[in-house]
Amino acid sequence: MMSNTLERVQRVTAELLKIDKSGVKPESNFVKDLGAESVQSIELVAAFEEEFDMEMDEAQALAVKTVGDAVTFIDRILATKKQR
Repeated sequence: MMSNTLERVQRVTAELLKIDKSGVKPESNFVKDLGAESVQSIELVAAFEEEFDMEMDEAQALAVKTVGDAVTFIDRILATKKQR
């Protein structure tokens, strides 16, 4: 599941931030490495919610700093959603 989630997070991030997908790595920090501004961070949360058809706690989601952490966070929510 990780690789599919990673690919989707990379695609959404690249599209929203208007950057090349190849530069979006698991260790990439959304702000420091990819240049996301605070408004874009909120837009990323909304885009991930739409992409994965789920709801995220905004405060927890905004605390996620790297692409890899976002993948882990999203996978955890999706796993919880499947159990319901």
